[in-house]
Amino acid sequence: MSAELLQAVTDGNLSLAQTLLNAGADCNSQDESGATPLIKAAASGNLELVRALITAGADVNAKDANNWTALMKACFNDDVDHGFPDVAQALVDAGADIEAQIVYGTRPLMLAAGRGEAGVVSVLLNAGVDVLARNEGGRTALMMVKEKFYVEVINLLHEAEMEVLGEQSCSSKNAPDSNIVTFLKNPVH
Repeated sequence: MSAELLQAVTDGNLSLAQTLLNAGADCNSQDESGATPLIKAAASGNLELVRALITAGADVNAKDANNWTALMKACFNDDVDHGFPDVAQALVDAGADIEAQIVYGTRPLMLAAGRGEAGVVSVLLNAGVDVLARNEGGRTALMMVKEKFYVEVINLLHEAEMEVLGEQSCSSKNAPDSNIVTFLKNPVH
């Protein structure tokens, strides 16, 4: 029955998944790559399936063979070229670890920022993610995203760092001979 649940989630079939869960299918079963139904649902951005699996008791911090959690999968899906802020929010609300790490110390904020996912970045910032966390190379999410010119994400992270560090600490970052470019939001009229 667990294999059927994994297939139902892969197919996006909420009705069948709910029937299988009600019949006792293991919501924490894993496929050959270690992915749970919740990880699969998060990767596809299927909020209803994510909610159903959480309600059924799915482990929101389960990891696949590469240490990816459902939240990591919600941050960005290469196949569809975007992330899922609503799914990320549901996972955060259910207790997902916002500081989980994959290879090279990459965290959800770094993954979302590096892909230009402003909506997911906002969810993570609002959840209290450590905006100053560094990967194994010593780089923060802001350092990573500046190379990609995702202006909206740069603004979000810059503002979050300013809140953490305070205006006085951040003002010294833009000293003469500095290589930092400050992006400003357009004023709202």
